[in-house]
Amino acid sequence: MIGSLLIANRGEIACRIIRTARRLGIRTVAVYSDADAKALHVREADEAVHIGPSPPSESYLVGDRIIAAAQASGADAIHPGYGFLSENAAFAQAVIDARLIWVGPNPASIAAMGMKDAAKRLMADAGVPVTPGYLGDDQDPDRLKAEADAIGYPVLIKAVAGGGGKGMRRVDKAADFAEALRSCRREAQSAFGDDRVLIEKYVLSPRHIEVQLFGDSHGNIVHLFERDCSLQRRHQKVIEEAPARGMDPATREAICAAAVRAARAVAYVGAGTVEFIADASQGLRADRIWFMEMNTRLQVEHPVTEEITGVDLVEWQLRVASGEALPRKQEELAINGHAIEARLYAEDPANNFLPSTGKLEIFSLKAEDGDRVEQAVAQDDAVSPFYDPMIAKLICHAADRDEAINRLRALCASVETWPVKTNAGFLARLLNEDFRRGSADTGYIAQHIERLAAKPPLQKLGELAGMLAAPWLDLVPPALRGVRLNGPHQTRMALTVDGQTDSANLDMEGVPNEHAAHGRRLSDGRILVQQEGETYVLALADTRAAQGSAASDGVIRSPMPGRVTVVNVEKGALVAKGQKLVAVEAMKMEHGLTAPFDGVVAELATAEGQQVAEGALLLRIEPRGG
Repeated sequence: MIGSLLIANRGEIACRIIRTARRLGIRTVAVYSDADAKALHVREADEAVHIGPSPPSESYLVGDRIIAAAQASGADAIHPGYGFLSENAAFAQAVIDARLIWVGPNPASIAAMGMKDAAKRLMADAGVPVTPGYLGDDQDPDRLKAEADAIGYPVLIKAVAGGGGKGMRRVDKAADFAEALRSCRREAQSAFGDDRVLIEKYVLSPRHIEVQLFGDSHGNIVHLFERDCSLQRRHQKVIEEAPARGMDPATREAICAAAVRAARAVAYVGAGTVEFIADASQGLRADRIWFMEMNTRLQVEHPVTEEITGVDLVEWQLRVASGEALPRKQEELAINGHAIEARLYAEDPANNFLPSTGKLEIFSLKAEDGDRVEQAVAQDDAVSPFYDPMIAKLICHAADRDEAINRLRALCASVETWPVKTNAGFLARLLNEDFRRGSADTGYIAQHIERLAAKPPLQKLGELAGMLAAPWLDLVPPALRGVRLNGPHQTRMALTVDGQTDSANLDMEGVPNEHAAHGRRLSDGRILVQQEGETYVLALADTRAAQGSAASDGVIRSPMPGRVTVVNVEKGALVAKGQKLVAVEAMKMEHGLTAPFDGVVAELATAEGQQVAEGALLLRIEPRGG
């Protein structure tokens, strides 16, 4: 068995690997960038080595520094986690050449599956059904558009070297293809250093089904059944479950057998996942499920497979990398119950899911016995703008699907954070009756985004306002509180909720002590209220802070810290309402900013490549003739 393990990653997956390694008696070494010097994974490891500045391109993506850190710390092996260098065949080979153990597939398998176009050709040859599309080497934009036109819209543009929902664009009509291609290529180049793409037919009633695989160096390959990852936003998985709802034994056997054939085609060793797209318009059928790609690494959603099989996949990775055979045979694996996972992100769903960064002054949740929470951060840690915004995974396992849904919804609703915003309330709303009935596919979130992302009104506002009243209420004699002629003692109180003016009728009896469990008083007198995963800030109306310039004023500011990747206008240019003006990249995603009205660019305060802070002025639009 490996004696000392360096984890070439960060966040929750680094912490997850550390837990299993510690249980097995393996010493752990963390690596960290400037931004992660005090991170949770650094604190939990036995040793930590600094590898460079905050940007991933100068730290976590620099293979030479990671190998040097392993050698300097005396590590025997390197575990890449997921993301970063986990599917980089050249890095895997460099680790092996440095006489270190690579905890992952052999480099040839990674290379074979790393490029989606070549992987599809290989799978077709192995008898695995593949999605119709264009996989050619000709990357001329005109050729790509011609192929998309021939396939028929909608189509999906996908980065050849992509993963994690990055470098993917759905295109519904020919007129949108050129801009979508440019945006996709920019994002792919930034995330993977490779802007090549392929084109696929977009399935209109799609479900995303994937099969967990495991192979060893003795020629054994098993599957650990399927997962359903259909609830996605912008091709990024949000909710995952195992097993897939509506999966009959015959279809399960067919899809799992196809996945095993895919693994055998590349002599696969280690943990891997074969992803399929299913046309679910007639339910799950083996003849309407097609190969999409193979991820040659551990998946973010691997805990749901662990929960239904009782297997520790990280332990299997470490044992297989040490030369051992798989701990179980196929006939020894079975499905037990149902498991669901939600990805908790530091983002603001009500504000177009923009990333939210800063110090987590409050971070808590109410996990019941058996609930599984895998955190990337703890209270008082900082959420950095440099990395993926996932701060935790929430996993619930139960005897049946309904109970797993109930438990996960309650867990999401219990999340409390401040001042960093999260998608906890959004997740709780996703676990609704549509999801329970099984009517949600990969397009569900996009179709219902306004309802799902909208922050609901704060309930019981009059009661909660009592905490605001408490400091001055004690100064008023009880007999004079809320005195009204010909009516009960009652006061109408002017206040703000999240900066918006409101008012509430305040029942004056027993106010100060009833509501301690409903909110927290901040140092400036405001009240923080948590409700169904959402955070609300209450304040007296006359203490409301002045609001900054709104986009409707023509002032366009950066909604988060990031790098300006696109500037489409010049000073003095005429613009139309809705026209894309600039794009800012943060946390590996590109966010476009558009003109709020028809006008002219009166001021341009940024340029492509510039790093900007949250709230930084980018440009200013004036009405035409104004």
